[in-house]
Amino acid sequence: MPESVRARARASKGFDLVLATLSSVVCFWAWTSVAPLGVRYSVDLNLTSTQASVLVAMPVFVGSIGRIPVGVLTDRYGGPIMFTTVLLATVPALLLVALAGTLGVYWALVLCALLLGVAGTVFAVGIPFVSNWYEVSRRGFATGIFGAGMGGTALSAFFTPRFVDWFGYIPTHLILACLLVATAIVVRTCMGNAPSWVSNSQPFVPKLCAAAKLGVTWQMCFLYGVVFGGFVAFSTYLPTYLRDIYDFDLTAAGTRTAGFAVAAVLLRPVGGILADRIGPKPVVIVVLAAVAVLAWVVNVRPDGEIPAGLTFVAMASALGLGAGAGRWGSLRLAGTKLATREGRVGQRHRQCGRWSRRVLPPACDGGHLRRRR
Repeated sequence: MPESVRARARASKGFDLVLATLSSVVCFWAWTSVAPLGVRYSVDLNLTSTQASVLVAMPVFVGSIGRIPVGVLTDRYGGPIMFTTVLLATVPALLLVALAGTLGVYWALVLCALLLGVAGTVFAVGIPFVSNWYEVSRRGFATGIFGAGMGGTALSAFFTPRFVDWFGYIPTHLILACLLVATAIVVRTCMGNAPSWVSNSQPFVPKLCAAAKLGVTWQMCFLYGVVFGGFVAFSTYLPTYLRDIYDFDLTAAGTRTAGFAVAAVLLRPVGGILADRIGPKPVVIVVLAAVAVLAWVVNVRPDGEIPAGLTFVAMASALGLGAGAGRWGSLRLAGTKLATREGRVGQRHRQCGRWSRRVLPPACDGGHLRRRR
């Protein structure tokens, strides 16, 4: 690589990391915009606790499943195009949520919240994009910084209910829609792929099947589901929980949920740095033990001895550490496994178009197969 290209890459990778994190913040705000208003929806639509939990879970469900195809598309088209696509695709979903909430039709609101899950797929765009910009020894730090984009959850919890009080329900969604469009324009104009990035047009199904055959895939899915899934679960349902258990109003519940999210956001880069230095495994083990103890404390609710807010903040900090370490650990371990013969099963050679259990040589006319017979 020429020295000029190296210098340009070093100068721009920090800027692109900032843009990626900004995109994540805005998408997370939109993704979790239903949750802070869960109390409002529950009162206006006379929802049961089960109906309210289903409503706030819909964006999370689609955002999790949708990361698989979006990650594949990111490998093919690159970060700038996919960031722009996710940001712009979130706009109509957000406006439909506003329309359904205005009409007061529960099933329509659930369906539109389902569509809003597209915003949650931004993680599948940002992680490979950011990783391509940084060397292996710094990827924990880089993915941790990008992971801090989940601070959009804190912004959503704090500002969304206040915006509704200040500007109204529909204007709040319009403001957020404008923010999504503005971010998309900046990203498409200023963001670039890393010099080392190469488009990957290999078929999706064989790669998915190869990954599914690896035990580490399911192990990491479980661990990351506990730490990051725990954060998402608490941050989305916490406003409703605080209203039902502690009798907080909409604004007070949103403020406390924002504090919970901020604690997780601040500790996530730290988890990535610790994963770089001592490895992800010890960090995740300590985090899981801490979360188990704190979950028990929250369940017991010893309000007179330990403030509930302090317990929730401590849990959020542990979840943030675990998410930062677990994300980088899963990338490093799964990448190592997929680089082995198991991970290469089913790769298709571009020139000859045949499926093979071995990596085929660059010049592939099928003659080597005939010779080996």
